[in-house]
Amino acid sequence: MSGAFGDILWTPSPERAAGTRLSRFADQVWGRPVDGPAAYADLQAWSVANPAVFWQSVWTFCGVVGDGPGDEILRHADRMPGAVWFPEARLNYAENLLQGDGAKEVLVFQGEEGDPRRLTRAELRAQTARVAAALTAAGVAPGDRVVGFLPNIPEAVIAMLAAASVGAVWSSCSPDFGVQGVLDRFGQIAPKVLLTADGYRYGGKTHDSLATARLLHEDLPSVEHLVVVPFLTAAPSLPPGAVLWDDFLAADGPAEPTYRRLPFDHPLFIMYSSGTTGLPKCMVHGAGGTLLQHLKEHQLHCDLGPGDRLFYYTTCGWMMWNWLVSGLASGAAVMLYDGHALRPEPVLWDFAAREGFTVFGTSARYLAACQKTGLAPGRTHDLSSLRCVLSTGSPLAPETFDYVYADVKADLQLSSISGGTDIISCFALGNPALPVRRGELQSRGLGMAVEVVDGTGQPVTSAKGELVCRRPFPSMPLSFWNDPDGSRYHRAYFDRFPGIWCHGDFAEITPSDGLIIHGRSDTVLNPGGVRIGTAEIYRIVEQFSEIRESLVVGQTWQGDVRVILFVVLSAGSGLDGDLADRVKSRLKQETSPRHVPALILAVPEIPRTLSGKLVELAVRNILEGRPVDNADALANPGALDVFRKIAETL
Repeated sequence: MSGAFGDILWTPSPERAAGTRLSRFADQVWGRPVDGPAAYADLQAWSVANPAVFWQSVWTFCGVVGDGPGDEILRHADRMPGAVWFPEARLNYAENLLQGDGAKEVLVFQGEEGDPRRLTRAELRAQTARVAAALTAAGVAPGDRVVGFLPNIPEAVIAMLAAASVGAVWSSCSPDFGVQGVLDRFGQIAPKVLLTADGYRYGGKTHDSLATARLLHEDLPSVEHLVVVPFLTAAPSLPPGAVLWDDFLAADGPAEPTYRRLPFDHPLFIMYSSGTTGLPKCMVHGAGGTLLQHLKEHQLHCDLGPGDRLFYYTTCGWMMWNWLVSGLASGAAVMLYDGHALRPEPVLWDFAAREGFTVFGTSARYLAACQKTGLAPGRTHDLSSLRCVLSTGSPLAPETFDYVYADVKADLQLSSISGGTDIISCFALGNPALPVRRGELQSRGLGMAVEVVDGTGQPVTSAKGELVCRRPFPSMPLSFWNDPDGSRYHRAYFDRFPGIWCHGDFAEITPSDGLIIHGRSDTVLNPGGVRIGTAEIYRIVEQFSEIRESLVVGQTWQGDVRVILFVVLSAGSGLDGDLADRVKSRLKQETSPRHVPALILAVPEIPRTLSGKLVELAVRNILEGRPVDNADALANPGALDVFRKIAETL
């Protein structure tokens, strides 16, 4: 299967579209269902023009539990930043996630070894209550920070919910972070409680976390309690001053949590930028904004509800973990996996078939890897329950759209979604009532005043430009940590276009009102003044079977920019003149002569952040003779050594 950008690959039946929560919502608040692209475009425009009515309607339709919404919904609507949402409301994030039938299974965990662990809502509530009581006994008060250095296991979810229930602020890192990478994050926010596992499994190997935890405890003077979750062994050898999870918990704690209802903008999560250009920015996200935005995205854009089984392949160091766990608030059961996903066995598809996933989320990189390795789970697994596949982390290539519909399932909603840690949600995402078009994100999010603008800030369609959001939305960060005057926050998003959120994505709104993300704006290639996003290069290059993955940068050269392409070759392949010529020929045909690489070089691996994203800027800095400020933010910092050697020869 192949075609052009924008070709329709899937269309929901009229009955399916009419039965979505999106259509029911539109009918209730707007007087007509979403029965096609024109209707959705009108609904989206209405939601942006009437933010107070729209977000109050989301509160009601999605069943937010709390004291509210109140009479005043939006204060200072003309301030960006500075708007205040639901100033009279009070709620608790954990209460919204834990409400409902206690007998329902709501959490299933699968690791690389062992049988699945299963928790009902009653069991999840009871364990949350015990941890919450222990946190209170440990002196944790609203606003204190509780942090997790944990694999994606049930205890991470339980600890987060317990922290939220008492009004503490949760932050987490994946255990594959190095000591300095964790200190660069947790060291800025002065946590009171640090939770760690004794280790984790990845690719069939066990990795110790306790040596790192000991160093963290020594270098984080604010930590008063170090709690160790036994994961690899039932009786780990504890670092000095540590206690086991079971010993920390309140032995006679309550069976149900006590929820502290706090203001809508009470801090809930601290998230981090990648940290590849300096210390990570610490983004403080509020309980109400996070909850409301996730409810909207889950229920209206993913059609999620009771009976659904929601999965996202993520670690606790990526915002998609927070997004995944919020699915509990819509009544869905949440599926957790920790470990390597592309072992010889198709472990994620095994998990999906066995547990009957209805929504399967992963990265574009994972789907492309499945395509490269020839996996065809639709032929080998029972995916009859699956109705939606979500992809994010990087742009999803049109050819991978083809792969999903050919080799995963023909009748499903494939949603490439895009937003970020900065907003703990999405600017553009799926839509269960609209067609899926090849290479496109289906729609801009409801309530999100998303546009693509040129260099002067004027909106453009069918042209590439900067992705912006012109009006406030509830999941904007409350602040950056340790940024008392807001100057770092303002500089991050509002310097380019005053009063308008500039997200840093190079994007395009299509004639069908979909969206294409062409890459990050700060990595756009610009030889001879002709701009092209790096994603446009990758989608072509990685179609070659000889090339497993690639990275492209622009290097300042003789008064202009030259394009340099680095490739990781597939097993048994070599980079000879024939392959280089074929790659250059395809790029010349499908992009422009200016974007044909001046050099194509083979490297053993591509440097990535701890959440799996390419670090084009770090490589460009090396080639330009500039330092890489924070290599500890990378999953594989040793990969940069090859690029340093290459830079010496260039």
